[in-house]
Amino acid sequence: MTMNTLSVTVNVDQTLLNALEPFDYKFDGTSTFSLPSFDAPKRDGSWAIGLIVGPSGTGKSQLLKKHYGITSEPIWDASKAIASQVQYQKLSAVGLNSVPSWCRPYHVLSNGEQFRARMAAMLDSNTSFDEFTSVVDRTIAKSCSHALQRQIRNDKLNGVVFATCHYDVTEWLQPDWVFDTLTQSLTVGRSLWRRPDVHLSIERCDSSWWQVFKDHHYLSENINKASRCYIAKWNDNPVGFVSVLPMPSGTLKNAWREHRVVILPDYQGIGLGVRLSDAIGQMYVDDGKRYYSKTAHPRMGEYRNKSKNWKPTSKNMKNRQDYKAGHDRKYSSQKHADRTCYSHEYINKSC
Repeated sequence: MTMNTLSVTVNVDQTLLNALEPFDYKFDGTSTFSLPSFDAPKRDGSWAIGLIVGPSGTGKSQLLKKHYGITSEPIWDASKAIASQVQYQKLSAVGLNSVPSWCRPYHVLSNGEQFRARMAAMLDSNTSFDEFTSVVDRTIAKSCSHALQRQIRNDKLNGVVFATCHYDVTEWLQPDWVFDTLTQSLTVGRSLWRRPDVHLSIERCDSSWWQVFKDHHYLSENINKASRCYIAKWNDNPVGFVSVLPMPSGTLKNAWREHRVVILPDYQGIGLGVRLSDAIGQMYVDDGKRYYSKTAHPRMGEYRNKSKNWKPTSKNMKNRQDYKAGHDRKYSSQKHADRTCYSHEYINKSC
């Protein structure tokens, strides 16, 4: 394989010689590195995602820069919320679904939220990302990788290349090709990568768990004390919370409604929220109950519009004028009256 040699020269001063003296290392002032060349796939629109992966010091950044360039980091205005600088749809698409976080400036976000915000701001066709996921927790790395690949393919972007020293994102990113700088091998074919399964356990809990999740919900921080609460865990780590309430009605018997659904930010982007909601709905339907949910969140609402497991109600995507102040309703609210929401009933999968 043809090699490209890179070199850099420094002055050999006494301080450097003193540092090298205890070691058997001869140095004349010039360091060299052999950069492997590879048949870099051309950005011709035929592939969506490429990945350059390998240990540190094996030439990933140099290869990325040489063949694809490196996309510049965004500049953030500290006086503005991130949703004022990046479309909220893009933030949601990369797994940053916390509405309270949208309202904050970039510099106060958590490390994982900053990473997702940068991806949302930079993602486009023919973009390149160096040191991908190097500064975030591995859970965030995996969930964001999945969210990114889904958005790239949904938007029909192409020529997006990532370089990383972490092999664990490969199955989640599902690239069309991978170049491994350690083995100097190019592997082509998205079908070779299958996203690992995620298994959640769901158990009843008391309302005190809401304190862990409340800051990440887009509605009120309050929770109805009469609600039944459930905690979802992934590998024994709490990741999601659901609460449900009885739904008093003169025409519906034994009906319940979803009250709160929250996934912690580190685990957003891999579809846990909608599947957790489905699982709770199935649980209640299996117990002979009817189960309803209303949401203003467009990603969850559109998921239910397309899902065979949810049936739209007569109020779906309509302004709720019956919520106007003055109506004698336990849950009446002016803000709901003027906001278009998604409204669905969960349907038994076996039906």
